[in-house]
Amino acid sequence: MMFSLSWRNIWRNRSRTVITMLSVAFAVFLSILMHSMQYGVFGHMVNNVVRFYTGYLQIHQNGYWKEQMLDNGFEWTDHLKSKLLSQGEVTALVPRLECFMLVSSHNRTKGCFMVGTNPAREDELTQLQSKLVSGSYIEENDTAVLLGEGLATNLNVQVGDSIVFMGQGMHGSMAAFKARIKGLLHFGSPEQNAQFVYTPLHYLQYQLNAENYVTSVSIDMANKKNMLKLQKELQAIAGPEYECMNWQELLPDIHGHIQADKNSAAIFTGVLYLIISFGIFGTLLMMLAERQREFGIMLSLGMHKHTMAWSLMLEVMLIGFLGVITGIIMSFPLTYYFTQHPIKLGGKIAKVYEDFGFEAILPASIATEIFIQQAIIVLIITLVLSLYPLFHVQRLDPIKAYRSK
Repeated sequence: MMFSLSWRNIWRNRSRTVITMLSVAFAVFLSILMHSMQYGVFGHMVNNVVRFYTGYLQIHQNGYWKEQMLDNGFEWTDHLKSKLLSQGEVTALVPRLECFMLVSSHNRTKGCFMVGTNPAREDELTQLQSKLVSGSYIEENDTAVLLGEGLATNLNVQVGDSIVFMGQGMHGSMAAFKARIKGLLHFGSPEQNAQFVYTPLHYLQYQLNAENYVTSVSIDMANKKNMLKLQKELQAIAGPEYECMNWQELLPDIHGHIQADKNSAAIFTGVLYLIISFGIFGTLLMMLAERQREFGIMLSLGMHKHTMAWSLMLEVMLIGFLGVITGIIMSFPLTYYFTQHPIKLGGKIAKVYEDFGFEAILPASIATEIFIQQAIIVLIITLVLSLYPLFHVQRLDPIKAYRSK
């Protein structure tokens, strides 16, 4: 009966109900739009960072991350590979052999970070081929290298030239070999640009006397939200002799920067919720002020104050629920549009993004949790504000209310 009475009451004055409902709907619309952009931008930022080099997860020999030397690598066997791939969340494995070496051309010598990898899988994870600015991409059976263009400039070499590498192989052996430059790469990071060298995994393993050995395996996954869960599962599968780390542990500085950005966004979110609360409360006060005479008459006819108060509270919640549904319907087309057509940055900001190898866009997200979360938050705000009629009715004087205009 109470529900039926409240439902009939909210539609007795359609214009007032529509105004109140639209204030809630607009609040939900703004909240969803803001959080959709936040989720999209932060998700895009994390994806860029992960595809920069590390992957979402990496597996090393236990102790390698603290002392990154070749002898702390491990044997990459089919058995270990099949065990890791047995987890359905794992979509790609990129084994790498990494080491520091000296690279020379004529009278110039520089230090470099050499990465032996599977070219096809590396490209799937980090889009390495898209960073190629001249020459051609390496293939699995090549005996050539790809150089960062900064390193090529420092060595005064170009595509087709041969360069000499010197360093330490497995178990203290000396490694010295000559390789042809097949292509030049442009990285957004100046450090990467001036140091990184890529070559096929089998070729580097042969030159370093490290047959079947790798120093790390980068892992890509289907559902990024399950990263921590998958990390624990892979750690259990691999065993204590291995160490599984996520990108947040591998890149703590970048993770801290992203968290700082999220904290700044949380402040703006708090301000938005405050504005939303005042907007809903203002329409609630308007509704109560317009119905003073009605309240006075109903109380004079014998209606209990607590019954009236709960009826009003239910009215506000019904209007709030209708407003939330309307807000979701209003916001979905716009957020969906921005997921398909992200906002493209221009000018100097775009140049900064592109210099670091990131796409200069601000995408949105249509993750279901955004709509559900914001709908619940606005409903909670509406619920808290709907307590005001309880106190208002308890202090109401029927005679004064009846005489009000």
